[in-house]
Amino acid sequence: MARTHIVQNRGEPLDVEVSPREELVLLALYAKELYGLQIPQAMSEASGGKRKFQIGSLYPTLHSLEKKGLIESRWGDEGREERGGARRRYYKLTGAGVATLEAIQSFRENLIAWQPV
Repeated sequence: MARTHIVQNRGEPLDVEVSPREELVLLALYAKELYGLQIPQAMSEASGGKRKFQIGSLYPTLHSLEKKGLIESRWGDEGREERGGARRRYYKLTGAGVATLEAIQSFRENLIAWQPV
């Protein structure tokens, strides 16, 4: 189920729907730049192997987040010869991505602290 968060993008409100899968990717990219396959690795290692992110859903999720303006990507500088294979694509959060993730975290903290009156 998707959640809607309102974030500021250059001073104008932007409605962004973020799925739980997209939220996990945003969390993995917080304050760092990772190439595609490092993202599920980060999730697996951070959860002690309990949380797996299917490779088949990784790139559609990254594409969706990039289309929404929450992440940006670039091709790595290393050549095929240096890596022995395809070039890596690196991903990092945009300002809107950071603001969205911070809004999600703030909502969670507020919900945990909420008490009925």
